[in-house]
Amino acid sequence: MTDTTPATAALRYHARYLEWAKTRASAEFDLAGSNILACSLDDLPGARDALSLQGRNDDGYPPLLEAIAARYGTSPSRVTTASGASGANFLVYAALLEPGDDVLVERPGYDPLLGAARMFGARTIRVDRVFDGGYALDPDRVRRAMTPRTRLIVITHPHNPTGAAADAAALGEVGRLADQHGAHVLVDEVYLDIAPIPAAPAASRGDAFITTSSLTKSYGLSSLRCGWVIASEALTYRLRRARDVVDGSGSIVAERLATLAFQHLDRLEARARDLRETNLALVETFLRSRSELEWVPSAGTVVFPRIRGVDDASSFADRLIAGQRTAIVPGRFFDAPAHFRLGFGGATETLRGGLARLARALDAASST
Repeated sequence: MTDTTPATAALRYHARYLEWAKTRASAEFDLAGSNILACSLDDLPGARDALSLQGRNDDGYPPLLEAIAARYGTSPSRVTTASGASGANFLVYAALLEPGDDVLVERPGYDPLLGAARMFGARTIRVDRVFDGGYALDPDRVRRAMTPRTRLIVITHPHNPTGAAADAAALGEVGRLADQHGAHVLVDEVYLDIAPIPAAPAASRGDAFITTSSLTKSYGLSSLRCGWVIASEALTYRLRRARDVVDGSGSIVAERLATLAFQHLDRLEARARDLRETNLALVETFLRSRSELEWVPSAGTVVFPRIRGVDDASSFADRLIAGQRTAIVPGRFFDAPAHFRLGFGGATETLRGGLARLARALDAASST
């Protein structure tokens, strides 16, 4: 039977940014991504020997659960593996949400965090992180957004798309609010491991907190799709049963390689931190040289400038890729159209070339 559903029918789960990212034109100088430069097999000694199609991973590959737990100071019984951080976030939503529940999500924010909630019939309520406040996490804004049906408060730390870090005291206050309402706080920490701030997982603060992360953004290992959730043991049981429904288990090949990666994680972290620091220096020098740009300092691998006097940077981003073969992410995908997201976790020479072309495009825009 032919499916007659029109492709343009309304999608309650539409993640417009990811659709754009998958279908946009390719760029010679791609500054749109937020990952650290991808590793090669040479960056992971023993990878070829670790390849195997066999192994038991019903509730996660036990050596991988143990490696994650050891790294983040918890027990394997509080760890659930998932397909990347997005898969981990999805499992949290699946385990906690019922139709009609409310989920608090940041604005600007990463659109799959909205779409996943809507897939489960939940309502999303936005909590603004504002430019004039340095995109700080504001517990008072969270408090005002709470409702009797709030089940989940979702925070990215560092914040996607701005790179702003969440203050520890603010996180603690949000946790107290969640406790008072019988809710949980999901903290997506996928950029945190290489951020220049203390990196204890939010889940260590108490059972109201849930940490999600992966090897993707901070370590250059996105192809492994190794994500995880750290939560209370009671919630971990629900998360694992949710995974039974979503995809059953992960790839044993990927989970074996991820376990190997944890054996080398200190070296991979040092590689990523060195690259981030080198590239951040280039980005900050560039931003300080451009009087038409305003921005907030970033603790992540992205920065989120805005062009003075421009309400929507989309057309600028379109001209940049068409005329300069350079990609940035229009801010409209994060509900902040005056901005654009610039990633600086990739190869340094690519970043250097992309910034030069971004400067040309800004010069051309100012002369018209």
